[in-house]
Amino acid sequence: MEKAESYKKRIKLHTPPSALLKDSALAFLFGGAICLIGELLATLYIYLGISEKDAYTLVSVTLIFISALMTGLGIFDNIARHAGAGTLVPVTGFANSVVSPAIDNRSEGLILGVGAKIFTVAGPVILYAVLSGTVFGIIYYITKLFI
Repeated sequence: MEKAESYKKRIKLHTPPSALLKDSALAFLFGGAICLIGELLATLYIYLGISEKDAYTLVSVTLIFISALMTGLGIFDNIARHAGAGTLVPVTGFANSVVSPAIDNRSEGLILGVGAKIFTVAGPVILYAVLSGTVFGIIYYITKLFI
């Protein structure tokens, strides 16, 4: 146990203090800015004559495209370095989690690199989202039968 305690002390000594308030404020501002951009895009699309439902779908597609492009150009990581969770919570973070492994593994080829590794980060999110949605849907269905 002495080694574990010694290791913990060394880690604590060399770990910089967390700037929780600053990090939270930046995440809030950047996440809010992304949402504001989404609302501005929706307003623009509706103004151009697109139905409200289709406009919001187009907003998601546009934000995914922009974040994927920015990931490919290396811009997204620089923004995320400052914004923290502010870039991860909206759909932009999901797009980044799909594109990043594809870029990192492109040297292994289209099939064994990009194709096999593209969902290494996003895959578990998709799996558990579908699984939990199914379980909660079944629970909801069963409760509606008896209520």
